[in-house]
Amino acid sequence: MQVSVESGEGLERRMTVDLPPERFEAEVASRLQQVARTARLAGFRPGKVPLKVLRQRFGEQINHEVFGDLMQSSFSEAVGQQQLRPAGPPRVIPAIDHTARRYGYTATFDVLPTIALGPLTEVSIKRPVAEVGEADLEAMIERLRQQRKTWAKVERPAERGDRVVATFSGTVDGEPLPGGSATDRLIELGAEQLIPGFEDGLVGIAVGEARTLNLAFPEGYQAPHLAGKPVVFEVSVSAVEGPVVPEVDADLARAYGVADGDLEGFRADVRANMERELRTRIQARVKNQVMDALIAANPVPVPGVLVRDEVKTLRERTSREAGATGMQLPDALFEESARRRVALGLIIAEVVRQHGIQADPQRVRAAVEDMAATYETPKEVVDYYYSNRDHLATVETMVLEDQVADWVLGQAKVEDEAMSFQQLTDADAGR
Repeated sequence: MQVSVESGEGLERRMTVDLPPERFEAEVASRLQQVARTARLAGFRPGKVPLKVLRQRFGEQINHEVFGDLMQSSFSEAVGQQQLRPAGPPRVIPAIDHTARRYGYTATFDVLPTIALGPLTEVSIKRPVAEVGEADLEAMIERLRQQRKTWAKVERPAERGDRVVATFSGTVDGEPLPGGSATDRLIELGAEQLIPGFEDGLVGIAVGEARTLNLAFPEGYQAPHLAGKPVVFEVSVSAVEGPVVPEVDADLARAYGVADGDLEGFRADVRANMERELRTRIQARVKNQVMDALIAANPVPVPGVLVRDEVKTLRERTSREAGATGMQLPDALFEESARRRVALGLIIAEVVRQHGIQADPQRVRAAVEDMAATYETPKEVVDYYYSNRDHLATVETMVLEDQVADWVLGQAKVEDEAMSFQQLTDADAGR
């Protein structure tokens, strides 16, 4: 077998393979002999069909099958011989000339880059240090109360925090605004779900009252043709509802999964969940810095085939999560993220390979149990992961990344950064 390789642009390689004609022809002859033992053709007894007739009848099909099989086996042999690491399946162009007894092909493919890991000793990582305080716990319980609030009609003008039942219509330049009208729409004053000024303009409105709101769309409004334009809304209100927030009592505890309604148990559960969230946020912030450091220290070209595959994965996941499976989102929307993810995958794999890092079974178990703790029946969740190899592999990959992050932290300069739970939450919300 003769093999030659040419370098294309970037990581692209074009490999030409010429198969020994004897190998191809011998395999074709062998398969014809196999067919001869069972072939049934009109005018011939079973097993007595001449090879010339069989070649005329089945030769093209057998040639195709033999070439496909030899191409697959020889490709693996050839890339090993040339010490190449394909990043994905090749694009193959056959080169067959039976008269000249030439049986070969050209395979074009991207190769995985060679990565020489850069030093990390000058990298600085800030590691948040925080704890869940009593004020944080009380603030979270208040948030949980607000999530369970109900509404009751009130006989007074609307206040901020109330909800109104409003009918409105909007006009721009004296013309009706498409999609700018509604009947009996529930609007929570202060929720900031409508354009600036709309909800504020309804504070103090009473049932049966009508108001004219002279507003303007924000400069960065999602519909460019409306950005910054004045708009007039005619609004009337048919009901005002005030919030009814539950007390911190046994009923609230039961609503959040504490079956016996014990308030101390409820507070303990809330604190445990907050501490779990705190650990997750700290780990995520540190991990993001670590990944940024790995990317910065190891600029690496990425195979186009892997980027295209990752773009497809991200696009499908986004469509699925958005419930828009029929929508074709543009590849450009995901390309930057895809390139980063592919580059990180290659760099992490190289760190793992060079330093012999393996997913620690104890850390994998702890990660599974930590995820399971948020469910009503944790044991069932743990059993589910350990009975499903694919799902457990996902956790193992996550743990392996965490161990790589630990390795990076061992090389870098790590500085503790004191933060409160609220600061950490607010900072992440603004990311």
